[in-house]
Amino acid sequence: MLRAVRSVDWLAPLLLRLYLAPIFILSGLNKLRDIDTVAAWFGNPDGGLGLPAPLLMAWLATLAELLGGIALLLGLGVRLAAIPLLVVMAVAAVSAHWQYGWSALADDTLVMPWEWRRDLIEEGLERRAKAVELLKEYGRYEWLTGAGNFTVLKNGIEFAATYFLMLLTLLTTGAGRFVSVDYWVARRRENNHSGRPRVR
Repeated sequence: MLRAVRSVDWLAPLLLRLYLAPIFILSGLNKLRDIDTVAAWFGNPDGGLGLPAPLLMAWLATLAELLGGIALLLGLGVRLAAIPLLVVMAVAAVSAHWQYGWSALADDTLVMPWEWRRDLIEEGLERRAKAVELLKEYGRYEWLTGAGNFTVLKNGIEFAATYFLMLLTLLTTGAGRFVSVDYWVARRRENNHSGRPRVR
């Protein structure tokens, strides 16, 4: 049974790559389309992140996400690509999301034991209840909720931390066998080395 599981050990890295790649590619493209606004937000100490060298930081984050996402998709240099993406996720978690706690959504059913901003969840639930009340009274609530229920974005570190853990897994496992450029490059290198006479 364990041998059977090991025979598909390439599947988990592949699925992680396919899950993360579109997220980072889309995020990088969105930043690239409006890099000046991103840089302004990075450097704004009041309504933004207040980071030094904001234009440089914006370009580094954009290229890390865009090129890193493409690398994950192809399975090319996955361990190397994971490193800057790990840095981007760590910086995003600490600088943009930490003050909002853990949870991404203000939902009391998703509260983790380590949530440190329960006050924002309570305030979010209160505001959501008021918004639903107003929508039911003045709007077409059935139509408005036809594509999903309303919620309040708490904007905690949950997604950044989740992506960080997934990238950390790829850093340790690599791209996986068979369905990655890394695997075939490594295999060809091994074949080339095995055909050479050993030097003693």
